Parts: sequence; C-alpha cells; structure tokens
Amino acid sequence: MNDVPRNTVSRTAKLAALPLGFAGRTALGLGKRIGGRSAELVAQEIQQRTSDQVFRVLGELKGGAMKLGQALSIFEAALPPELAEPYRATLTKLQESAPPLPASSVHRVLAADLGEDWRSRFSFFDDAPAAAASIGQVHRAVWEDGRQVAVKIQYPGAGPALISDFTQLSRVGRLFGVLMPGLEVKPLLEELRNRVAEELDYRREAQSQQAFAVAYADDPDIYVPPVVACTDHLLVTEWMDGAPLSKIISHGSKQERDRAGILLTRFLFSGPARTGLLHADPHPGNFRLLADGRLGVLDFGAVDRLPDGLPPFFGRLLRVMHTDEPDIDQVERELRANGFLRPGISVDLEALRAFLAPLAEPSSVETFKFSREWMRGEAARITDLNASNVSRRFNVPPSYVLIHRVSTAGIGVLCQLECEGAFRAEVLRWVPGYTDDDDPLDEPEAVPAAS
Repeated sequence: MNDVPRNTVSRTAKLAALPLGFAGRTALGLGKRIGGRSAELVAQEIQQRTSDQVFRVLGELKGGAMKLGQALSIFEAALPPELAEPYRATLTKLQESAPPLPASSVHRVLAADLGEDWRSRFSFFDDAPAAAASIGQVHRAVWEDGRQVAVKIQYPGAGPALISDFTQLSRVGRLFGVLMPGLEVKPLLEELRNRVAEELDYRREAQSQQAFAVAYADDPDIYVPPVVACTDHLLVTEWMDGAPLSKIISHGSKQERDRAGILLTRFLFSGPARTGLLHADPHPGNFRLLADGRLGVLDFGAVDRLPDGLPPFFGRLLRVMHTDEPDIDQVERELRANGFLRPGISVDLEALRAFLAPLAEPSSVETFKFSREWMRGEAARITDLNASNVSRRFNVPPSYVLIHRVSTAGIGVLCQLECEGAFRAEVLRWVPGYTDDDDPLDEPEAVPAAS
C-alpha cells in the first residue's frame, strides 16, 4: 500500500537528502566542468535535477513537507531571474499535483468511511485522481442524486506524517531565533503546528466551506462549491470546472490576470467581514477562473476564525503610513501594543519608516501593478540578514500567524499574476480601522468580466 511514509527515521532521511543531493550534484558538476563542459550547461543540469528531486521527495512525503513545497512555490516570484526559470515549471506542479494513491488504497478509505456498499452512493466514481495535494487527493464522481461532485480523500497516515514533519522542520526552525533576534520562535512554531494539524479535520473543513458557500451564494464575482457530504476522511463537494490560477499566471491575457488579481484580493479581504472566517491557504491551485468570469475557490482546510473581522490594527497602521509625513512614533506604539515588537527590542524609527513605506505602497495609490520585479525587491529587503535590517527585529504573534501567511502568500500570487488594478479601493472597503465609519458590508464595485 502506497500510503504516506510514517516512519520518522525514513521521513527525516528523505528531508536530509535534499541538501545532500544538491551537494553531490554540485561536486559532479565540478567534475564535468573540469572535463570540458561549459559552466552554464552544468549549472542548468544541476538546477533541473535538484528541482526534480525536490518535487519528487516533497510529493512522496506529502504532509508537512509537501506543504512546505507549496509555500516555496508561491515565493518563486522572489527568486532572481537567472535562478527562477529552472524551478518554475517544477514548483508549479506542487500547486496542482503529487504522486497519487493507488485505487486499492482509495477503495479502502471509501469502504471504511461509507461502508462496504460505498459504490451505491455514487452513479460514477473515477479511480484516477483529478488532483493530489498535501494531505489528500481529489476524485471526480457523480453523486447518487446525479450531481457532479469532487471527492477529497485523506491519505492514510497523513496525521502522524504531518506532525512528524513539523517536528523535524521545527528543529531547523529554531535557527530563526538566531537569525531574527526579535522573533519569539517557540510559541510561533507551536501555533503553526496546531493550525496545520487542523487541516486533518475534514468535518471542520466542511463547516468552513459551507459557511463560505452560503455567504457567497448570490455573489456575481465569487463562487464557492457547496458541501454534499462529509466523514472523518472524506469530503464531498459539488464539482467546479475552470482554469486554475496557475494557468492564468502562465497563459492568461492581461485582462484575465487583472480580473483574477482583484477578485482574489476581494475574496481574501471580504471573507472575515462576511463569514467571520479567513481563507488561509492562497496558493494558485486553490483558485479557478470560471467560464462566466467568477473566481472559484477551493480547499478550506486552513481557515482562521475571526468573528470580529480583521483586526482594526491593520487599518490604523495603513492610515498612518499613507500620510505624507507618517507619525512613526504612533506606528511603533501600534506595533508594540499588538506584539510585533517585543519588550526590550529596539528599532531605529527612521529605518522603521523606510522599511514599512513600500509595504503600504499597493494600497496608497489608486491603481497598482504587482510584478515579479517588485516582489524580488521586497523579498531582498525583508530577508536581508544584515544586523541593521528592521525585519530581523519583528515578531509574529501567534494569533497573527495565518493572517501573516495570507498576506505574504497572497502578495506572492498577485506578483505571479503581474496584475494591475484598484487594490486600494478593496483594502479601504474591507479592512476596518482605516476610517472612523467603516462599513465593510457595502456592496462591492462590479469588476468587468474578461472577454
């Protein structure tokens, strides 16, 4: 049975093989260069083999390691152009697929959760998966009442594998405490582990998806498939066709990319106001551009519960940063009050202003164009390990983990789309705290459909 590898030693060895494999290929490449091959050809071969190994190992492991791979695929937009291209095609695969379970394993899960007569629940069931991801794979089927459905099946052993992966990744994660003195690592890693473990709870996911489906049922621009049935290891929802965002990124017209970008922004920001929930896994594989121009949304396993909507802290911070001469003392007070600057951690206020200004730029102008070039510049600023870098002084409070994940990953997708639009209007409409009379439930402005 080709289930998720459960042995901790085996999985740890696979993770460890990634850097070791790269080192081996580099040594082999040096030998080829001595033998007369050009440095460019050798480097290209090393990069291609490395990307293939990363895809294969993370895909085989699924679980937490696969999720790490999906996160990396979001941020390929931040890589320098000369390094990004060899990885782009391989990393895009991580957003849409992983090595599938055999039909025999799928049937065992169906029988365990629906009974030995599980086939009676379907008029048709396709044994070949339509998609495979980190902790489950999706099969196309026809429900007993004739509805076209998607059946998400959780990988056997996904739970222990997920926890094991994060235990291993946490040991590496402790290095961030050295690299980033302002980060309180232990509670952050614990929160990440708890949040990701929630994705194993399909009943919880079904409740979240249905809440979104009801809230957006009559929305002209956003569609969420309703839930049909759910068990501990199965989630059945109505089927949704459409072009995955990864295809819009690679082959979409400017109009399609601009529309997808503004609707993605609207969905992510409006969710907390309309449902009290935040969709917290914005990678391209979870979104479709439908034939009628709507944005279709999938995968509600990672959801942040925000019954009062997004924290007004963000709106207040943006309002200050959008002024001609921001009151940086007020900004520092807000950051400290919300746990982003820990007690005893000092920052240069002018450096803080210079650091935050570009982050507020997309919502400071009437229209903004996201691009890979802009993303690379921001990534270089934020990840600079120079001791004077303000980002090294920041903390991520546990309660903001998923909001931070959505913010960074969402921006990554917008930069991959290289979309342009009125993002400021969406932020001002949906983020509380920016004005004194926020009413996020105002009717959103219609977005012209792509022709």
